[in-house]
Amino acid sequence: MTMTLADTPSPRRLVCAHCGAAFDCGLGGPCWCADEAYRLPLPEAGGGDCLCPECLRRLAAAQKASPPTVTGS
Repeated sequence: MTMTLADTPSPRRLVCAHCGAAFDCGLGGPCWCADEAYRLPLPEAGGGDCLCPECLRRLAAAQKASPPTVTGS
């Protein structure tokens, strides 16, 4: 089966759930976030949507700077 350009969905125009910036999401095809080293889980239904490139990168830097602590029982 060969895919053509017509088979590739158009990017969605989104608004960042964190800062309100508009950006394109290619979830059905190539997307900018696929090239990022840091991944977030996809948002749950009703739980918001994707972050813009700047907010995702800022969150990745913050996570790297302060890794989560593990608590014992």
